[in-house]
Amino acid sequence: MNMEEMLAQAQQAAEQIQKQMNEAQAKLDEIHVEGTAGGGLVKVRATARGRILGVTIDDSMMKPEEKQMVEDLVAAAFNDARDKADRVSNEEMAKIQQGMGLPPGMKLPGM
Repeated sequence: MNMEEMLAQAQQAAEQIQKQMNEAQAKLDEIHVEGTAGGGLVKVRATARGRILGVTIDDSMMKPEEKQMVEDLVAAAFNDARDKADRVSNEEMAKIQQGMGLPPGMKLPGM
């Protein structure tokens, strides 16, 4: 195999990896997670990529004197959703890497 053929194969492999990465990113947009705080009084829905889809606050929290607690619970629920999104994302990326035959722990840009 000459250098030109090797470069062509490397280019094909790079294009395949890019295609798989794009598919994985699209899939992560379709996977939804929910973070909760305050025993479910505050919920944050997000995609596995971390895009926030919505926030739900129980009516019992809608009192002026509960403002600080609500703010804290929203932040906690957001962080819970982000942690779940990160876990799902990492699991999906690991599946992609295994499908490519990459050794465990090897990281590609964007993974």
